[in-house]
Amino acid sequence: MNATSAWLLSANSKLNNPDLTAVYEQQAAAYSFKVYLIDDSCWLVAAWPKGSRIAFRIAYSPNDRLELIKVLEKDQYITFRIASLMGEYEAVIQLPAGENPVLHLTTTLKAAAPLLFPYWPRDIVLLGAAGSDVLAEGEIKVSQVGTRSGQLYFNLTRPKAGSVLYLQNLTALADYNQDTETSAGDTVGGEWPEIGFALPPTLKNKPLEAGKSYVLSDAFIAFSEEVPKDEPEMVRQYLDLLAAVYLQLPKPETTYMHWPDILQKGLTDLTDSPGCWSQVDGNHYFNAYVCDYATPPEIMVQLAVLLPLLDYVEWNDGQLEVMKKIKDGLPAFYNKELGTIMRWHPKVADTMEGEEEHKKPMVMDSWYLQHPLLNLSRLALKGDKMAEKLFLDSLDFAIKVAHHFDYAWPVFYKMDTLEVVKAETQPGKGGEKDVPGLYAHIMLQAWELTGNKRYLAEAEKAALRLKGLGFELFYQANNTSFSAGALLRLYKVTKKEVYKELSYLCMANVFKNVSLWDCNYGYGKNFPSFFALFPLNDAPYTAVYEEQEVFCAFHDYLRHAEGQDILPSLRLLIAEYIRFLVDRAVYYYPTMLPKEMLSDEVKTGEVDPNLWIALEDMHDGWEKSGEVGQEVYGAGNAFGILPRHYMQVEGQPFMIYTDYPTYGFSPKKHRPAAFKLAGDPRLSCRLMLVKTDKGKMPEFAVTLNGSKSIIKGKKTKAGHLEFAVPGDGEIRINWK
Repeated sequence: MNATSAWLLSANSKLNNPDLTAVYEQQAAAYSFKVYLIDDSCWLVAAWPKGSRIAFRIAYSPNDRLELIKVLEKDQYITFRIASLMGEYEAVIQLPAGENPVLHLTTTLKAAAPLLFPYWPRDIVLLGAAGSDVLAEGEIKVSQVGTRSGQLYFNLTRPKAGSVLYLQNLTALADYNQDTETSAGDTVGGEWPEIGFALPPTLKNKPLEAGKSYVLSDAFIAFSEEVPKDEPEMVRQYLDLLAAVYLQLPKPETTYMHWPDILQKGLTDLTDSPGCWSQVDGNHYFNAYVCDYATPPEIMVQLAVLLPLLDYVEWNDGQLEVMKKIKDGLPAFYNKELGTIMRWHPKVADTMEGEEEHKKPMVMDSWYLQHPLLNLSRLALKGDKMAEKLFLDSLDFAIKVAHHFDYAWPVFYKMDTLEVVKAETQPGKGGEKDVPGLYAHIMLQAWELTGNKRYLAEAEKAALRLKGLGFELFYQANNTSFSAGALLRLYKVTKKEVYKELSYLCMANVFKNVSLWDCNYGYGKNFPSFFALFPLNDAPYTAVYEEQEVFCAFHDYLRHAEGQDILPSLRLLIAEYIRFLVDRAVYYYPTMLPKEMLSDEVKTGEVDPNLWIALEDMHDGWEKSGEVGQEVYGAGNAFGILPRHYMQVEGQPFMIYTDYPTYGFSPKKHRPAAFKLAGDPRLSCRLMLVKTDKGKMPEFAVTLNGSKSIIKGKKTKAGHLEFAVPGDGEIRINWK
């Protein structure tokens, strides 16, 4: 039995008192809800149909006796006004109703005096069955890490009851965090059975202001009567509950960003800024970071920029001289003796001083071999013979490594001996667990390129190593996302359900590592952060490179999912991540940020605040950003967004833009233009007809889902035409 605190024992004892009288009770969606006022706390107790109960603390004033002033019921909301020594509480409950299976609890305090909170108890008590003082048993599957979503996903197993996804809307706590100079990070979690949200302690002399109202909690809770019996059921339940909560969660407004202009600024600085380039043996190479001349050129960096540039020129039907410059330098990375491409440029690899364990000539970070091979395969499939040769000539070595490690890669190993340099990310946590999925993607590409079934067999063997990893699968966001796409492709090829379920597992791991809140305190007021994604499962910041690659991987996933019966909850979450990324991504550029929020110390290279090269890292609102460096290999940001969200209409003075992904657009001269949005009908997205030159915009007729009724848009200050349309709408656009 886990140890418990006096607060928990006291609460459990009082809530199990058979003489306890509720001040409010209601039945909703098969669950019963009762509100109790007990000494210094107000509790909402929810009971499953089979009797198990869970209590949520909705008001608290230590060593006090709360007094209920009034209960108001209006529409679906029940409001409790409660007096305390600390001030007046307002606790608002919205019970589950109809198709909305989510409980919503909001607590606001109007402070009676300047208040400091050195301690705050967590807000969930797991009571077990009625009439029993034995606490419920269960297991936490997901909890908040750092400044990710304030989430808690857990199962109650004894007495068998079901599952809960709890999400604290941390956006609502901005005033508390601002005035107390606290972070919303690591506020949701705990150890069973004391779990939930706890206000961050006010350790500094930064009190709440007297007379000011503060949201102290804004929780959304989705219930299920099911305890998943296996990993696939758990994953589906998590995604479904997360989507159910997401639909109810307040979401910030997005703003249209004119990515054609942003791209041109970024392209100019990428190609013309000396800080982006190094020269070795007569060839030019991108630095990993602006003015990072100490680190040798890396093949991953070159290809991570080249592939988004290729996306752009294919969309624009143009040419970029910089692409030839990159390609000319790629063959130098091939090691004939080992029969593989290398991470570091062989001519200068020995100049590294080895200040980090992976910065040694023969040391390979496991994913750093796979990722360039994936990008070479993409070039090869587009007909690039140089890339095809580098790719095919390196495959035997990649397979040799996979077999040596039995498809379970360590963090670092030596290329010449395969000796493990670092086995685990942390003691007991294993190596880079998503690399089998990335490797499977490469093998699928090899099979598609050659038709050799050996590679398809390799893909299947690697993919199955992901089974049983649960929410520990995620090592790096982009690689986990690429893995998801590979597994969906494997499912389509083999018709084996296991691969579709494993693709969901990868996706669930990605959505576990996002921040479904907006950090509106400190420096966080200067940039949107809702639905940002963290690059590693313990990274303290979000990062541009991983985000832009996940964005592209999500687009590919939906393309492969066209015509497939995939989870609606997953489709919803993917489309919404894409929508918010298109809104947020421009704020990775330091040109968009006040200089005072840029880090004074930079780990790698330099940060030029006037350069349209993205920062690697965006931090919590109390920390400065850009401390890692200005990331040249994150330059694919704009080049990934523009081709996927702007549809060109030949010969016309406009483009079609959506902030959701789309299917089926064909850029033909004849009209109407038609396409389908790839999101969820319960949410809407932005459709725009974007003016491209000084010519007069035509008159438009925009229709939806086969209707003859013309929908109306609004004209923007820049002369564009904007519409709000359903997330899965079929759009037809005519003009004259």
